[in-house]
Amino acid sequence: MTFANCAAALDEVAQTEKIKIHVETFAEGLSHPWGLAFLPDRTMLVTERDGRLRHVKDDGTLSEPIKGVPDVDARDQGGLLDIVLDPNFSENRLVYLSFAEAGEGGDNSTAVAKAALSEDNTELTNVEVIFSQQPKLPSTLHFGGRLVFDDAGHLFVALGERSKEEFRGQAQDLDSHLGKVVRINTDGSAPEDNPFVGQEGALPETWSLGHRNIQAAAINPATGVLWEIEHGPLGGDELNVVQPGKNYGWPIVSFGVNYSGSPVGSGESEAPKFEPPIYQWTPVIAPSGMAFYGGRAFPEWEGNLFVGALKETALVRLELDGDRVTHEERILDDTLPRIRDVVEGPDGALYLLTDEDRGEILRISPAEGDATQ
Repeated sequence: MTFANCAAALDEVAQTEKIKIHVETFAEGLSHPWGLAFLPDRTMLVTERDGRLRHVKDDGTLSEPIKGVPDVDARDQGGLLDIVLDPNFSENRLVYLSFAEAGEGGDNSTAVAKAALSEDNTELTNVEVIFSQQPKLPSTLHFGGRLVFDDAGHLFVALGERSKEEFRGQAQDLDSHLGKVVRINTDGSAPEDNPFVGQEGALPETWSLGHRNIQAAAINPATGVLWEIEHGPLGGDELNVVQPGKNYGWPIVSFGVNYSGSPVGSGESEAPKFEPPIYQWTPVIAPSGMAFYGGRAFPEWEGNLFVGALKETALVRLELDGDRVTHEERILDDTLPRIRDVVEGPDGALYLLTDEDRGEILRISPAEGDATQ
């Protein structure tokens, strides 16, 4: 599958394994867009990594930057990251933003802020930081940052281990937020049923540990369980089913090796006390963004998992049998910019964010007829 002149706005038809699709540019002119959330009126909020939040209308036009966004540390992989709506957004207008939060002397970490969006979508008010990853460290890499609400209204925050060898081992330490999935209430407190609540020396927000750099996360609608995808080093991108209190092994075991070619930790890919991934990519695809597809516009894809790729610049489709991946298809492979996020829209189309200086929102819909309205 190829597209001519990908720098121009897309308006193409392509054949996939199961269906013919229409790929088009829905909006353009975004600076490294990172996260996307649909509002009830089917318009969107989109974050830009350099610290801007935009309202995108249903015709693809961009607003001026929304006022009130917290200050971000926009160096390297840091900046304004993900966005989700409160489960009761229609009543309270609350949104949640993850971002790289500056500390002292160049240190930073991932944080989450809660704010109210004005009725005209132009301003955030009552901005409150409800979570700040500890410790803050001198790194501009591996912030994680994906935000997901569970069915009970708790907020999962996926956190990276900040990359550097001198402190990435804290992914195994319960007194550090590095390399963890945390689960919090909307006021930032830890739910009483979190697995390490009451354990001496453990941070009560911790849900799971031993992660590297989580760049995709979503609730599996069939089970209500969180799934996440994290970048491996040289090899070993992982798809994990996240269970409370479980350890996913980084940096002791990995299907990859260090960028120098040296072994990671023990040099083993698995060990008995660690949860193995249900799927892994070697060579890596640098996955980012994931969505379980509901099948409204593409019944042939119902229940499939879609994953963006930053390195292979593809949309990856995974067929599932329970917690097992049975087939992989790469759509739009090696022809598009880096894909940062994947979201199913209320119209059943798939919306992709491209991670570029002039990033776009791409829309994938059936080639014959519009998505079901």
